[in-house]
Amino acid sequence: MLKEKIMQDLKQAMKEKNEIKVRVLRLLNSAIKNFEVEKIGEASDEEIEKLVLKEMKKRQESIEAYKKAGREDLAKEEEQELEVLKEYAPEMLSEDEIRKMAKEIIEELNATQKEFGLVMKNLMAKVKGKADGSIVSKIVKELLQ
Repeated sequence: MLKEKIMQDLKQAMKEKNEIKVRVLRLLNSAIKNFEVEKIGEASDEEIEKLVLKEMKKRQESIEAYKKAGREDLAKEEEQELEVLKEYAPEMLSEDEIRKMAKEIIEELNATQKEFGLVMKNLMAKVKGKADGSIVSKIVKELLQ
């Protein structure tokens, strides 16, 4: 189970005195516990993967903000945290795989530019948790032009 792996890795990181990994895994563990309290039950691997993706998105947004502000030191720290989180993220689809699925949906719906929302709705349902929405959106826009 993913939750157990995170706990084992946290213990190992503490032994190795890997401060960044310890900090990230503690935050992740806290997010899992908060989720379980809200849910009133054990979090599944799929739910934990969603939490990991959510944390990754936060880091990506922070990296962009820090770089715009000229704070490369803080951006680098966030990038290191992002690398730790990637170990626990679900397998992501490549752009080619997303493009192939998007083409199938566009052909299926015989979609035009005006039906961008419909294509996105159908495609996001298929790639849920396996692709970044911004990448999916970019590909759909390209294909509908």
